[in-house]
Amino acid sequence: MTLAAVQGQPRAVDALRAALKRGALPHACLFTGPSGVGKELAAVGLAQALLCPEAPGEGCGRCSVCTRVERFQHPDVLWLLPEEEQVRRRLAGRSDFAHVPSRDVRVEQVRRLQERLSLRGLESARKVVLVLSAEAMNPAAQNAFLKTLEEPPSETTLVLVTSSPDRLLPTLRSRCVRYPFAPLPRALVAARLIAVRGLEAAQSQAVAALADGSLERALALKPEQLESRRATIRAFEAVRGSDLRTALRFAEVAGASREDAEEALGVLAMWVRDVAVAPFAEAALFHPELRSLAAEAAKRLDEDRLHWRFRLLDEALVAIRQRNASPRLQMERLALEMSGPSQGE
Repeated sequence: MTLAAVQGQPRAVDALRAALKRGALPHACLFTGPSGVGKELAAVGLAQALLCPEAPGEGCGRCSVCTRVERFQHPDVLWLLPEEEQVRRRLAGRSDFAHVPSRDVRVEQVRRLQERLSLRGLESARKVVLVLSAEAMNPAAQNAFLKTLEEPPSETTLVLVTSSPDRLLPTLRSRCVRYPFAPLPRALVAARLIAVRGLEAAQSQAVAALADGSLERALALKPEQLESRRATIRAFEAVRGSDLRTALRFAEVAGASREDAEEALGVLAMWVRDVAVAPFAEAALFHPELRSLAAEAAKRLDEDRLHWRFRLLDEALVAIRQRNASPRLQMERLALEMSGPSQGE
């Protein structure tokens, strides 16, 4: 798990390597980009590159230092992540906490980190701090961490990893050098699915398209979910005009539960986006196997009606999540209104 293992991110990795080679790596780095595209892998690789005695500036991935960094066991690599995430990764047990493990990074965790940074390194003159899910720091924790950014201990490199940089304080972001990570190429995600999960080429390409450049999301998707998504889309597109019976059948399935309704709304949001881009960029479709259906729908829907559909989807999701509305009734309303004239017609 060295920088060499980070695939599909040449811009970010080349920038890090160049900074290491010049001895000009900033004291605080901010890795941003979608989840599951290699940000954490690069953060670990950077820590190895900084500490590895066998391949300084790159990391060998084989020595004791590199293997312990990868296993969260090196004493001079300090990790900051939510308590609940520590439990999920088996870095801690629930019994290790006197309270319910928090989903946030709490100010107490930042203060303990600062205490450790004030001490000398146990094995190395350099210490590396990896803040995973940096957006999970609550406001108090971010303000406390800001002091470390403003007055960093000598020989310390801070790496913040986040998929939601806008949730970080502007003052915190401004004190870091940003390294953007892009969505992974579909071909790379598809190849990894074939290698890791043994999927057939057609299946891997369909899953990779839905993952939108995230290997993490792609590995979490199950092939059987693909047909369920297609069925939802086909059932929705089957609703026409005042066809009440078809609309009710769609709502009965898609609105069977709150979870089913939220999932269906997410599927349909991606579908409406597919319909919008179908005439211009077939290669960008989330559902390439349904390109003919998307093209047919695009002929029926002008730009105003597409915007109308996006608005109705958002309204239904807000009603279900925030106002505890009936999923079944919201899906019925959605189907009937989307198949009818848009507002203002």
